[in-house]
Amino acid sequence: MTILVTGGAGFIGSNFIFYELQRHPEDRIVCVDKLTYAGNLSTLAPVLEDPRFRFYRTDICDRKGIYEIFEQEKPEIVVNFAAESHVDRSIEGPEIFLQTNIIGTSVLMDACRTFGVERFHQVSTDEVYGDLPLDRPDLFFTEETPIRTSSPYSSSKAAADLLAMAYFRTYGLPVSISRCSNNYGPYQFPEKLIPLMIANCLADKPLPVYGQGLNVRDWLYVEDHCKAVDLVMRRGSVGQVYNIGGHNEMRNIDIVRLICHELHKPESLITYVKDRKGHDMRYAIDPTKIHRDLDWLPETKFSDGIVQTIRWYLDNKPWWGEIVSGEYQSYYERMYGNRA
Repeated sequence: MTILVTGGAGFIGSNFIFYELQRHPEDRIVCVDKLTYAGNLSTLAPVLEDPRFRFYRTDICDRKGIYEIFEQEKPEIVVNFAAESHVDRSIEGPEIFLQTNIIGTSVLMDACRTFGVERFHQVSTDEVYGDLPLDRPDLFFTEETPIRTSSPYSSSKAAADLLAMAYFRTYGLPVSISRCSNNYGPYQFPEKLIPLMIANCLADKPLPVYGQGLNVRDWLYVEDHCKAVDLVMRRGSVGQVYNIGGHNEMRNIDIVRLICHELHKPESLITYVKDRKGHDMRYAIDPTKIHRDLDWLPETKFSDGIVQTIRWYLDNKPWWGEIVSGEYQSYYERMYGNRA
């Protein structure tokens, strides 16, 4: 089977590609990525020469380019990880989020309709549900929770989800959607909370924490997420949404303190900064449906996953060091500049 993965040079997409090639050696992976600031081709270096893998540097909004790839590769399944995803950037400049996350998704689904793809899976986020109050730990997001977005980012993802369901109802496109909680693990871009704090800690730089750091997130180890997406795209019902949560609720400030402790750095590095506009207070997912229907549960305890993640960043300083310096953006030219 041929699986087309968009956004495969990003954090979750690359981990998904590694997972698929390892667990399903009979399948081919076609990766499409525009290689924006968050797409790092060097992440895919371990599989670039694998005969089961092919890479295309293409914008998912490029209808002509996407159709040409579909015509040549003939994918049976499309998994859409491609997205602008950083909330702060969406507040500063919403337009690119609307373009990539909504228009790009529509282009992909039109290609799926045209070429008869068996499944289009949209990777979404729990942020489409808004947030939950800190004083109601009994409340969780379910698939029936109304959409109530807080940022241009989450609004663009919610719009893409609604569009996917419209394509299912109107055109009969075999669509599924998953909404995950905050991921962490190897290859995460160093602007996100955990890798940012690790990198700054190692450099003895200030650790910027929004507000008082009381915001709560449900943390999901990236490989657990990949396993869930694999199950949904292969066995999940079309026209359905599946919430994927980690059962690992943590306050931001406690994660930062934990990282300081693991790296033997003083908590005096922590610096409290002005809070983000419209900052959601708490995310928490109820994954009962995916457990009941597909027998999935997260396998990685946060106490284990965070240690594994810190160890990975310690062992892979050249990877994130190039990102911090900006050198990673020249990797594509180094790899492909001399290839006709």
